Amino acid sequence: MTRYLIRRGLESLAVLLVMSFAIYGLMGLMPGDPIDVMVQSDPNLTPADAARLKALYGLDRPIGERYLNWLGAALEGDLGYSRLNNRPVLEVLGPRLLNTILLMGLSLAVALAIAVPVGVLSALRPYSKTDYAINFGALAGISIPVFWLALMLIVVFSVQLGWLPAGGMQTIGSEGWLDRAKYLILPVLSLSLASVGGFTRFMRAAMMESMRQDYIRTARAKGVPERRVVYKHALRNAMIPVVTILALSFGTLFSGALITETMFSYLGMGKLIYDSIMGNDYNLALVSLLFATFLVLLSNLLADICYAWLDPRVTYR
Repeated sequence: MTRYLIRRGLESLAVLLVMSFAIYGLMGLMPGDPIDVMVQSDPNLTPADAARLKALYGLDRPIGERYLNWLGAALEGDLGYSRLNNRPVLEVLGPRLLNTILLMGLSLAVALAIAVPVGVLSALRPYSKTDYAINFGALAGISIPVFWLALMLIVVFSVQLGWLPAGGMQTIGSEGWLDRAKYLILPVLSLSLASVGGFTRFMRAAMMESMRQDYIRTARAKGVPERRVVYKHALRNAMIPVVTILALSFGTLFSGALITETMFSYLGMGKLIYDSIMGNDYNLALVSLLFATFLVLLSNLLADICYAWLDPRVTYR
């Protein structure tokens, strides 16, 4: 396992290196740069001032040389300075990353807490009224756009009922987790409802396949109680493909958080990436996208580790 983790770590570093070059190159091809934005916003800056600033920040050099300079500074721990926030990139990125991890973690927990038991119930009663009702609800959840769902939640719970705030992070002048939890309910509910339908469908399909295996018939023939057959033998094996789908959908959930964070004015990574790209904040956008790539790689590594935990036959020697 140690050798496998080392190999995966080296592969992840190689992916991050390639992605950093690709992202840096794509951002370098964008029209305009931070100095051009400064010139447009300040009429007192002359073309000579713009040329001097570009030379000062190295923006007049070839893109390959600029990338190598940035990579060397990044390896030393200097990830640059955010032009939009007037602070080092890590100071801006840290709180936003924690906010998104909190939002996504709660959303995944709620979605799985609903999808796993509902998917098992649907698989144990195939083609019954309960199964048809669950499938109908799952397909409806998959089909609903995230932005429309967020708008409906705001209209119902904030505008009409007035129970929950429409957006933001916390009440001005108020501190504490209880106040912040009130602002998390609608974003978490939006992301959870958008993903629970897909997880339910995958859980149902995996559970039905697992219940048809020979070891299930053998366990029943030995007189093993049905509850143990379902939750110890069938469910554990059925979770393997669900873990795969969960890891693959991590990136999709992260991109879906951009819409949710924008709709609810939630200060997370998705909104940060969008604002930094629109504002030509190169350093912040580059590091934010690399962190997003790292989170996807980490989710795939955790999925591989879960395989060995769920199925003792899986080994990484």
